[in-house]
Amino acid sequence: MKPETLEVNARRYRWMDNPVVVVCVDGCEPDYLDAAIAAGVAPYLKRMRAEGANLLADCVVPSFTNPNNLSIVTGVPPAVHGICGNYFFDPDRGEEVMMNDPRYLRAGTVLAAFANAGADVAVVTAKDKLRKLLGHKMKGICFSSEKSDQATVAENGIEGVVELVGMPVPDVYSAELSEFVFAAGVKLMKTRRPDLMYLSTTDYVQHKAAPGSAQANAFYAMMDRYLAQLDDMGATIVLTADHGMNDKHDATGAPQVVYLQDLLDGWYGKNVARVILPITDPYVVHHGALGSFATIYAPDEASVPAWIERLKGVPGMELVLTRDEAAQRFELPPDRIGDIVAVSEKNTVLGTSVSRHDLSGLDAPLRSHGGVSEQRVPLICNRPVEGVDGGRRLRNFDALDIALNHAKAGVTA
Repeated sequence: MKPETLEVNARRYRWMDNPVVVVCVDGCEPDYLDAAIAAGVAPYLKRMRAEGANLLADCVVPSFTNPNNLSIVTGVPPAVHGICGNYFFDPDRGEEVMMNDPRYLRAGTVLAAFANAGADVAVVTAKDKLRKLLGHKMKGICFSSEKSDQATVAENGIEGVVELVGMPVPDVYSAELSEFVFAAGVKLMKTRRPDLMYLSTTDYVQHKAAPGSAQANAFYAMMDRYLAQLDDMGATIVLTADHGMNDKHDATGAPQVVYLQDLLDGWYGKNVARVILPITDPYVVHHGALGSFATIYAPDEASVPAWIERLKGVPGMELVLTRDEAAQRFELPPDRIGDIVAVSEKNTVLGTSVSRHDLSGLDAPLRSHGGVSEQRVPLICNRPVEGVDGGRRLRNFDALDIALNHAKAGVTA
């Protein structure tokens, strides 16, 4: 017998009364939705915001993919679930590693809890780097667009994905990688009708195209068509983002970068400091591993105050915090960040050394994310929501709470 509610990570969720779809649109600055609606290319999103719930929320800082997707599916910040970047320095191994391994998770997901309690759950993500984290200990369907042709029942809970979706496997650097996610979601809803589905896209388009541009509007028009189909099938839809996106270049189109490792090497000697960029992942062509958040390891605790004061004077820096200050302010696990956390301003990014960043793949002026300037994201639902405290600070990781506990049953936009 299925329970009426489940408690996951100290939050209680009601069992769904109709299919629930939570969508994380990677890099979805709220301006993208405004521009697409104003251009008349997103009629469903316009209706969804007008007749359902049109809210704004704050994402997790660092405003990167892994920490925010994991916050959304666990319902808690990185201080609880442990994933604080795409990449970090693992003190147990003494090396810099990708944060894709489920062993770094410190909390279970809402998806796994519902699946293990008997719900039919499906997860589709654009890039395979997220799949194992999102699907950790989850019974059900979980696959990526990137490796959809390799899906098996044993590993992914499904096979024949490419045939089901009717699209070829997209290039990892393409808008189609995200379209495959939506197309798969619609086909799964038609053929399997899961109780709970999580769809997570990639920000390839958002890194290249500003809100209101032809490329961006085409992307949101595509998304609009698939969301309308999910709505037609009776799904409760909550849409949010893992982070926003901003221009990170000057008036000439040149990237505005503070190369922290070069700076610290010049001040204190080569490799005395260790700079970690949590934006780093296997797919750096569109951002060159440049984002607005970095952590720094100093040789000793005594060095930290002087280093912080000096870094605060660097043009383009917004915040320079101690480990404890950053952990408290951004709800991060203190054992997985450096002695110092640096956050750059809205139009500036942080790098390590000039020699370590290959920007040859940038074919458009740099747009990126990572700081507090990319923290504001949409949180919209195709149903009116009830019982949300107007004074409450909404977070993107309230998406499942909104969908399961507050969306008005039986009413869609």
